[in-house]
Amino acid sequence: MQTHDTPLFERVHTSFLRQGMMQHLGARLLAVVPGEVVLALPYSDRVTQQQGGFHGGAMGALADIAGGYAGLTMAPDGMEVTTVEYKVNFLSAFNDGELHATGKVVKAGKRVIVTTAEVDHVAADGRRTPCAVMQQTLMTVPKTY
Repeated sequence: MQTHDTPLFERVHTSFLRQGMMQHLGARLLAVVPGEVVLALPYSDRVTQQQGGFHGGAMGALADIAGGYAGLTMAPDGMEVTTVEYKVNFLSAFNDGELHATGKVVKAGKRVIVTTAEVDHVAADGRRTPCAVMQQTLMTVPKTY
């Protein structure tokens, strides 16, 4: 994966810092390469549901953001992306460790970008277990800030 001192990483990181919800939940940007982005979300009381596990909304949001930023790496300068739709399947529930979401571009067109994201639970010992998969459609829009 690409180091943190590249223009592409900076483009994604600058936008990621504007994601109020991701900042509130404690998510981190781990890696950026063209067509792929990896995010992490640590377990905390901010991301749980009533039974103490990671909330599906937090998992879905993490997958959405990872796929969206993977799409952004393929969007022209001066453009952003916005989600048109996504579908997520939840595979497993966890109440510790952290989640890693890897967003990947499937196809990037001029106006529409299709991505996937795989969300894995990463235990304290480093063991990884799939917990969600997502498919997403993005649309490019002019950058407004």
